[in-house]
Amino acid sequence: MKRNRQEVIKNIISANNVETQEELLNLLIKEGFNTTQATISRDIKELNLKKVTYDGGRKKYSISNNSPDTDVKDDASYSQVLKNSIVSMEHSENIIVIKTVSGMAMAVGASVDRLKIDEIMGCIAGDDTLFLAIRDKNMAEKVIGEIKDVIKLAH
Repeated sequence: MKRNRQEVIKNIISANNVETQEELLNLLIKEGFNTTQATISRDIKELNLKKVTYDGGRKKYSISNNSPDTDVKDDASYSQVLKNSIVSMEHSENIIVIKTVSGMAMAVGASVDRLKIDEIMGCIAGDDTLFLAIRDKNMAEKVIGEIKDVIKLAH
């Protein structure tokens, strides 16, 4: 129910100039969602909706590029971090070792975490080295390939 409601909210925001939570609530009710202002407020926060200026200074809700639902593969800032920070990637068995420029291992780790690659069990970052624990040694090359694909998307 929540996921469906939030998808409808994104569609409403994309198709309409919604200025208030009350206006959004009324549009959701028209779509068949019986909800409350408090729920709408939580949805706005979870979807990371932002107010943007339009039409001579009026404010409306907009879908932020930094939405938690945004796939990192489409998020230029994360792909840039990977592109500009990774020096090398190699694996041994089910461990991938990523070398980064000094001080960037934690940022690369956060970016890799946002990729939500199922094969990654977790990562540990130091100053310039990141260790990724992979579920199965046969998946390590696939994970490296997915990270490289994201790097290719960086502008």
